[in-house]
Amino acid sequence: MNDDVLGGMWKQLKGKVKQQWGELTDDDLDRISGKRDEVVGLVQERYGWKKEKAEMEVDNFFKSHSQQSV
Repeated sequence: MNDDVLGGMWKQLKGKVKQQWGELTDDDLDRISGKRDEVVGLVQERYGWKKEKAEMEVDNFFKSHSQQSV
């Protein structure tokens, strides 16, 4: 999912993102505005994951939720 599509869906997904990764604050979610790389970076930072794991988790999350929206 590219940043344009993700940005358009961001308001709908913010609550689900927070449920998935409770360590992210509302301020974090407002600041990143659905930019994939920033989501990955914050998840990596807050959970202490390697970049590859954070990317895989974020991509899987958005892939599963984009299919639900179709």
